Amino acid sequence: MDAGIQAKKRKRNGYDSVNTSPTHPGYKPDYDDTEGSTSLVFSVKEEVGALAKALKIFEVHGVNLIHLESRPKKSDVHCHEYEFFVAADNLKGGLKEAISDLEKSTKSFQVLSRGLKHEKNEMPWFPRKISDLDRFAHQILSYGSELDSDHPGFTDPVYRARRKEFADIAFNYKHGQPIPRVEYTKQERETWGTIFSELTKLYPTHACHEFNYVFPLLAENCGYSKDNIPQLEDISNFLKDCTGFRLRPVAGLLSSRDFLAGLAFRVFHSTQYIRHHSRPMYTPEPDLCHEILGHVPLFADPAFAQFSQEIGLASLGAPDDYIKKLATCYWFTVEFGLCRQEGKVKAYGAGLLSSFGELQYCLTDKPEKRSFDPEKTGIQEYPITNYQPVYYVADSFISAKEKMAKFASSIPRPFAVRYNPYTQSVEVLENKHQVANLTRSIRGDLGILEDALSKLK
Repeated sequence: MDAGIQAKKRKRNGYDSVNTSPTHPGYKPDYDDTEGSTSLVFSVKEEVGALAKALKIFEVHGVNLIHLESRPKKSDVHCHEYEFFVAADNLKGGLKEAISDLEKSTKSFQVLSRGLKHEKNEMPWFPRKISDLDRFAHQILSYGSELDSDHPGFTDPVYRARRKEFADIAFNYKHGQPIPRVEYTKQERETWGTIFSELTKLYPTHACHEFNYVFPLLAENCGYSKDNIPQLEDISNFLKDCTGFRLRPVAGLLSSRDFLAGLAFRVFHSTQYIRHHSRPMYTPEPDLCHEILGHVPLFADPAFAQFSQEIGLASLGAPDDYIKKLATCYWFTVEFGLCRQEGKVKAYGAGLLSSFGELQYCLTDKPEKRSFDPEKTGIQEYPITNYQPVYYVADSFISAKEKMAKFASSIPRPFAVRYNPYTQSVEVLENKHQVANLTRSIRGDLGILEDALSKLK
């Protein structure tokens, strides 16, 4: 991940707020991966003792295995193979030598590294099924209750204890569980009400059509109102019915790579706490107001959901420099994006839709507005202590998705990826048999389409 940029406070037309998120790619804290393990995937022929021979290599070189999984290799229907995933301790023993011997004795081999780097066949680990996101709960960069000295709640022991309650909920959450409901305090509800009242004054004139279409549905189905803070579980169920997106509570900061990986599975990592009551229009990090007022409405829109997932899929296994580009594209779209609708420019980015000041500023003639182009957008520098001097405008969410898909095809990966919504898993396409299976699936869908068209005639 690209490290070094910290979230900073900003003045927004009399309202203090923040333009970056520790759970989003735009937030890049100082961090070194010290996990100390390297993940490997290799396959062997189905024969007696094949796995034992492979594991013997680790023993010979003194490499400690932290985790081991096995499964039949589905990619090749004509050959009986088993695929093995291992997490090896790379701080002790001769892992480099073991890798060299494994490459010679196994049928296929790949390094999925999250710890120390290796020179050959290296690719960052990424989740293959939605339950793999549970791993991120224990890979946060800092805990949600850890506050900087200039945070409004830093000297408030009651607030700090409350933040730890929310962080503990997220840290212990597992995929498939209902998101625990929270009984918000009167003070928290009042803070929410202040923000809700100010922002909803601007939405009809400043937000995109899709946002304004969904927002009343959230009031009807999830309890959005000035006097009520909606529950993540209710919102998540609503989103699943609309687009298959879901919310997942997060305990603290995620790396850009991990956060984007969640989007590949249509999972949005969301905070659950409310900002400090002393300054309701300011937060030095994203809180529930930013998440469910700024982000959630558009995840219920099919085209926007597809665009967001496209960024996530592009990140899987991508080199670090491309993760930085994708995170920057995310910054200028999902966080601070504008779009053209009926000859006017409207806001759709969550950083805008959750900021009273910048939502007004972004639609004036003061900032420069450019057409969204991932190649150029991905290398654009941006300030984090002021309003954006440059915004990128999309013609539509569909066109933005198509541009994102084209950009993803340029990422140097030895495979393509496809999300399977039935199994909630990512299929890695890296050989002819897998591509042939996908072709057959697409032909089946085309047959359904042709049948529907013929009946319409």
